[in-house]
Amino acid sequence: MAAMRFLRLLLWLFLLLLAALFLGRNWTDVTVDLWGDMQADVKLPLLLVLVFLFGWLPTSALWRSRLWHTKREHALSQRLATPPPPESFEEDTRP
Repeated sequence: MAAMRFLRLLLWLFLLLLAALFLGRNWTDVTVDLWGDMQADVKLPLLLVLVFLFGWLPTSALWRSRLWHTKREHALSQRLATPPPPESFEEDTRP
């Protein structure tokens, strides 16, 4: 188990190193044309993160909602599949 934890740490460190190299080499201003004659100067890595989130967040929300719906349906089917407990009442056999 410790070896897997070490490999996971090594992978995260490698990804952080790649991200730091990417940020360092691409830290330039990009001019984004907005509506009309408005323009905004944005750093390239920030722009890429925003575009990534713009595409990933709706997909993630859709996936989570479907997962939630599936879990609810599964719980409902499990409740319907289990038989109810037997009724525990004694019959009144008085004359």
